Amino acid sequence: MEISFDFEKPVADLMHQIEKVKQVEDKTKVDMTATVAELETKLQQAKLQVYSNLSGWQKVQISRHPNRPYTLQYIEMMCDDFIELHGDRTVKDDKAIVGGFASINGETVMLIGHQKGTNTKLRQYRNFGMANPEGYRKALRLMKLAEKFNKPVITFIDTPGAYPGLEAEERGQGEAIARNLLEMSVLQVPVLCFVVGEGASGGALGIGVGDRVYMLENTWYSVISPESCSSILWRSWDFKERAADKLKLTSEDMFKNKLIDGIIPEPLGGAHHDPQKMADTIKARITEDLAILRKKEINNLVDERIAKFRGMGVVNEI
Repeated sequence: MEISFDFEKPVADLMHQIEKVKQVEDKTKVDMTATVAELETKLQQAKLQVYSNLSGWQKVQISRHPNRPYTLQYIEMMCDDFIELHGDRTVKDDKAIVGGFASINGETVMLIGHQKGTNTKLRQYRNFGMANPEGYRKALRLMKLAEKFNKPVITFIDTPGAYPGLEAEERGQGEAIARNLLEMSVLQVPVLCFVVGEGASGGALGIGVGDRVYMLENTWYSVISPESCSSILWRSWDFKERAADKLKLTSEDMFKNKLIDGIIPEPLGGAHHDPQKMADTIKARITEDLAILRKKEINNLVDERIAKFRGMGVVNEI
């Protein structure tokens, strides 16, 4: 288990002790089974203590762990087969968003998601998961294709935001995201959305309107990142921990505020500690929900989807 963050130090210390005891056992041939067992019990307790009391900022950190599985890894672990489709038929193929037809337990679905890349070169290739307008237009093209063939749409959200470059604005970044919000709200097939990492601003919302919207346990979903919020309010990134707390961006906060439909539990310590288990959990949720949504009459399904999103938030008339 790789330790990456300061708050994981108690876990790291115990793991180091266990490793040292095992080394002594190998070297001296003295039976240290009881000592190892005692330390492993303490390790499990430490993990529960650390990972059951994470702050908002700590969850943001875990959501950005470089070893967390991304969309293509989930597809590989969950799907029997996958045919990737490319391009928006207007500008180019945006590598920050991937999508195509996939088979899950024998059922064909359209699977679309952000892709960050697993090393420096691939992260640059994928633009760090920050999509341009053509990425959202590609996603919409694939959704309409799924609608044409009556196939459910599943989206995986994991982005630090839509690409903020000048060229993206020139090609209509805002319009592309707004168009997706409109079209997804009336899509004539079941739509499931999963926040599997970062869920920042319109970049996340662009593929985030669905009949069921879930967040993995250690993810965040907000109009702005803690760092950017801190920069705006305090002219410094030094208050990012405070901003993360005030933004109420964790899965628990979002569920409490009725902005998502459920929380998907992660393996202890985060999805990156057991990607296959995480994929199996998401797969089970997809299978269960599609079985329910497929039974609904399509007009009722769309009406319920629209009503759910219209019912979010509070309006105070003065």
